Amino acid sequence: MVNFIRFKILLCQCQFSQLAPLYNLTIKQVKYKYDGLLVQRVLLALVVSLVAITSRAYAHDPIFSPGPHVLFKDGIEVHGNVTQAKAGKEKSTSYATELKYGLTGDWVAGVELPYQHFSNNEQSVSALGDTSLFTKYRFWRNDTLGRQETAALLAKVKLNTSSNELSTNSVDSIIGLTYGLESIKWYRWASIRQRFNGNINKGQLGNLQRGNKTLIDFVIGYRPQLNGYRDPDMVYMLELNTEFSQHSKVNNKSLVNSGGGQAFISPGFMWTLRNMAIKGGVQLPIYHDLNGSQQKSDYRFKLSIEWHL
Repeated sequence: MVNFIRFKILLCQCQFSQLAPLYNLTIKQVKYKYDGLLVQRVLLALVVSLVAITSRAYAHDPIFSPGPHVLFKDGIEVHGNVTQAKAGKEKSTSYATELKYGLTGDWVAGVELPYQHFSNNEQSVSALGDTSLFTKYRFWRNDTLGRQETAALLAKVKLNTSSNELSTNSVDSIIGLTYGLESIKWYRWASIRQRFNGNINKGQLGNLQRGNKTLIDFVIGYRPQLNGYRDPDMVYMLELNTEFSQHSKVNNKSLVNSGGGQAFISPGFMWTLRNMAIKGGVQLPIYHDLNGSQQKSDYRFKLSIEWHL
């Protein structure tokens, strides 16, 4: 808590020129007025203002990739997500609800409950998807003048809870590392994840060993205008998302039409108002190196709303 207050006071020093008019003071008055009571009141007012203004600056992750954000102890976060992806004649849409809980000030855990819809030229199917459990632990935090750096480890497990035809009928897992640098105006994130896909028993066809996938992401964000806590706030983001998949195998024989790499450029936004945020963006393919004959991605879209309780 002491470090948090010190960090906010440092931010006060950076942003005083913007906040001083709110209290009918000038930098010169504060610099040369040594009345103890006045200085205490000024610092208290500035700290309160900047806690409100900057608290949301350190409370969110990117759109298509993970960030190191966690919740305070016993904090609750609710997400509603809509995602859509189109590749050739195939289009899939997913509606998901996420619930997160702050186990400590550095450790969060949650559950994801999806509902999916898939369509192509031959069929259209809607059904409940597989439930996922996830967690994230922030192991490093560094507060400096006007900015904060953090890093976290994450893990996620997709369970085999759905028996419909949209399910992969497997248990998949993800582990990763994410880093974030956030200031009043600028954001930067980077992450690397490894997805381990479970095997699928295809009966007489044999055992399908789905190729694992590596995901690497870089993100930059910019806040064009600094507003008060009670005012809407906008941050614009640009992500570079890359995916590298291994060949899938059947009975240890590689499938020609599997595996390869893709890259996306992903513009997006984050609009916040107090404890609510709306985020959205679109992934546009800029690079394909898929093996054999595979459908290339046309676009991916995501829109989410979240509440901090």
